[in-house]
Amino acid sequence: MHLLSASCVCALFVAALLRQANSLETVIGLYGETVEIPCNNAAINAEDILITKWKYDKGEGLPGDLLVKQKNQNVSISATDEYKGRVSMAANSSLLLSAAKLTDQRTFTCMVVAGADISEYPVNVLIYKTAAGLEISDKAEDLEIGKLTKLGKCVAKDSNPAANITWRKNNTPLANGKGISIQASVLVDPVTGLSTTSSVLEYSAEKEDTDAEFSCSTRHAVGSELVSSPATFTITYSTETIVLQVTAQDPLVEGDNVSLKCLADGNPAPTAYNFHLKGELVKVENTDTYTITNVSRDSTGEYKCSLVDDPTMEASKNITVSYLDIKLSHSGTDVKKTAGQALNLTLQIDASAGVKVSWTKDNVKLNKEPTFTKLTYADSGRYECEVTMGLLSQKDFFELAVEGVPVIRRLSKKRGADHGHKVLICEVEGSPKPAVSWSINGTSLDETPFVNGKITHKITVVPTANLSVSCSVSNEFGADSRTINVSSSPSDDNDQTKLVVGVVVGLLVATIVIGLAYWVYMKKSKQGSWKTGENEDGSSEEEKKLEEKVEENSQKAEV
Repeated sequence: MHLLSASCVCALFVAALLRQANSLETVIGLYGETVEIPCNNAAINAEDILITKWKYDKGEGLPGDLLVKQKNQNVSISATDEYKGRVSMAANSSLLLSAAKLTDQRTFTCMVVAGADISEYPVNVLIYKTAAGLEISDKAEDLEIGKLTKLGKCVAKDSNPAANITWRKNNTPLANGKGISIQASVLVDPVTGLSTTSSVLEYSAEKEDTDAEFSCSTRHAVGSELVSSPATFTITYSTETIVLQVTAQDPLVEGDNVSLKCLADGNPAPTAYNFHLKGELVKVENTDTYTITNVSRDSTGEYKCSLVDDPTMEASKNITVSYLDIKLSHSGTDVKKTAGQALNLTLQIDASAGVKVSWTKDNVKLNKEPTFTKLTYADSGRYECEVTMGLLSQKDFFELAVEGVPVIRRLSKKRGADHGHKVLICEVEGSPKPAVSWSINGTSLDETPFVNGKITHKITVVPTANLSVSCSVSNEFGADSRTINVSSSPSDDNDQTKLVVGVVVGLLVATIVIGLAYWVYMKKSKQGSWKTGENEDGSSEEEKKLEEKVEENSQKAEV
């Protein structure tokens, strides 16, 4: 293919039909980066293109040439001004513009010659730049409640277009309104054309703004959102309320320490306080705490704290010192009493609140407080009382020993298993434990445990003749003795049993006979009354005597 001369190109420009794109395309480039400006977007087949030429609008309608490329030839760069050394052409005919500047924001035109047609594709170029950084400066030392104060200035440097700055509190956007004033300004660098935006926030603080985080942010058309480092401010306000805080062990008992702390909601907090200690005024400085040491029950009462510069602003708290004292008569002693006597037991309680009392005897819980109007040996033991009041408790005890002369309650005998032996049983009551002795020697001596002042002593004997055996008991208070007759006959006990049974049966028969006779007599007496005119429900003297006789026999039968 032949190359077209410059004159031919000019002829074509004049003679050919000039066609221009219907709409103006916009390309956004980043400041300092290489911008690719497309040509015709493949609207014309590359094989049909004879000439591609790039130019730009210099202003006032004057074009500036950048480069031209003829088919099958290298690119010829014609730029001699600010674009010299900054332009080149890509394989797809796009214009490559390096080191983009704000002055590159203009219209670039790609002219394409294809056959007899000449087309132009103008492209508008915009150069954007995100802010170099975002920071808060000129920060206030503190913010006073209700007073509009300059909080700080947020600056977004070197951006294009100029950055829009948003102030945030705890990540929530702020806007002009009550207690909020935001003033923004933009400064353009005369050399680079980049803009620096400054935004000043004036803010009227509230008490709730304590520890609040303030920041500023901006979001560019290209790039991610920029957010400044958060800033916190001291919020100052006068004290409105104070609280008295009491720190002590629970329960608070005598000997403990109590810490009083006065808390004021002002900021900065007061540096001096007055503590009112049951009529005594104590002033403390550079602290908000006062400690009461070694409290007693007399320390119970109302305590206050107030501001030194405003005594009317005060707080109070009641403090109760818990105490529990008990006094048990015979406390911790061994009480010895004689059986049958009375023991006066008293428990005195001095407590700061209601109490609960429980008793145990030998570690077994009792249902009520023990009383001793007439002591028995079973009353002996260790008694312990426990008095509780909430978490407090007191215990005390006494040992009770009921003593007395030993008494033989029963002396009995029974036949041994082989019918040749006799077992003698001596049942004794007394305390201290009685010593038991027999008037004869026996075998198989057996003694039960000594419990509640009772003991049973057994011996086995083989009598060879009828004899009387004595059981003797003694302790430090006295002695007792009883005798029992023991027969040498194996059937002795059986004959006595038969005799007793016979007597009982005889008495029962006699009672039945007398009763029958009484019934017959009564029947005849009633018949006679019809004749004599006596009252039917009356009774004669003979009837009374007979009834007395029957009753007497009945009693004998029971015996």
